[in-house]
Amino acid sequence: MSSRTLPLLFINLGGEMLYILDQRLRAQNIPADKAKKVMNDIITTMFNKKFLEELFKPQELYSKKALRTVFDRLAHASIMRLNQASMDKLYDLMTMAFKYQVLLCPRPKDILLISFNHMDAIRDFVKDAPGILNQVDETYQQLIEMYAPMSSGDFQLIRQTLLIFFQDMHIRVSIFLKDKVQNSNGRFVLSTSGPVPYGTQVPGTIRLFSCSGDEMSRLQFSNGGNYCVALREGSFELFGDRVTKLGTNMYSVSRPVETHMSGTAKHSAQHTKVNTAPNPLAKEELNLLARLMGGLEVQKPGNTDSDFRLNLFANDEEEEEALLLRPDELSYGVINIQATKDQQASAALAKIMGEFTESGHQPTSACNKGDDLLAMMDGL
Repeated sequence: MSSRTLPLLFINLGGEMLYILDQRLRAQNIPADKAKKVMNDIITTMFNKKFLEELFKPQELYSKKALRTVFDRLAHASIMRLNQASMDKLYDLMTMAFKYQVLLCPRPKDILLISFNHMDAIRDFVKDAPGILNQVDETYQQLIEMYAPMSSGDFQLIRQTLLIFFQDMHIRVSIFLKDKVQNSNGRFVLSTSGPVPYGTQVPGTIRLFSCSGDEMSRLQFSNGGNYCVALREGSFELFGDRVTKLGTNMYSVSRPVETHMSGTAKHSAQHTKVNTAPNPLAKEELNLLARLMGGLEVQKPGNTDSDFRLNLFANDEEEEEALLLRPDELSYGVINIQATKDQQASAALAKIMGEFTESGHQPTSACNKGDDLLAMMDGL
């Protein structure tokens, strides 16, 4: 497991979230000033300096529930509100899109190009806001400084860590099913055509060499696909052509966010198999998450009249139906964590973490052990 995976996971999932929200804000005809405020507020929070300092520290990935908590918090960083069904759908779309990109990237190092595609799009969202743009550019530099010197082996470990994180997520998404890049069981289809990884050759040739290293003969075989040589490598600089389209915005006015997701509630492996066993690392994870969330300085809107609700479904009826089909094990609300330097909040966190001691009182019921991270933080 790589301890340098979390920043890439967060930035890419955040980029996908912004793509989806941007499309839905336009589809629901939200006034331009409100839509702009939502995007700017979320991006400002996402690239908060203190938050990124915690994010870029070497650390293990959080559990799925813990990471979901961070994105719940991030999605509600402005005047926009999502109910639980829409938040579920938003997170499912985000995770499946990035899983698809990780699976299809030709080389492990191309995960960084995917990240830069997301960063390029985020920069375009805030091109008229110099202050936020500066935050985004600083994050570019952090990404380049951290990941550019890494070896292919380091990126392979990052890719493996991401795939382990995504391995039980097989949610069927209509846009992927229509493009025939996802099967009905939720698994993605890997293409046997197109460019091979940059710096490699098209498969189909076996070369025989002598002991001195001279080529003696060649044998040809059918590679079973329609491959071609990659003509150039994507740019890993601040500005440049990334070449790959993975990580770019796949939503548009003519191709909106699909309102119907097959298997989102009942048939998703992600939703039906939630591990309820006590987590031995709960105390450490809570500590890390508390510090990370402490960097999220979310502004509370002064005028509640300006708040509005965003629906990721075609209508309210469809949203209500999805909420009814939601599994019980996912029925936790949006966690209200006070992300400031409030001493009372710090004391509350310390008290909660103090309960995680081996010598502490053991409740009689497994469901009351307090190992669930979200339930533990619910009282903050």
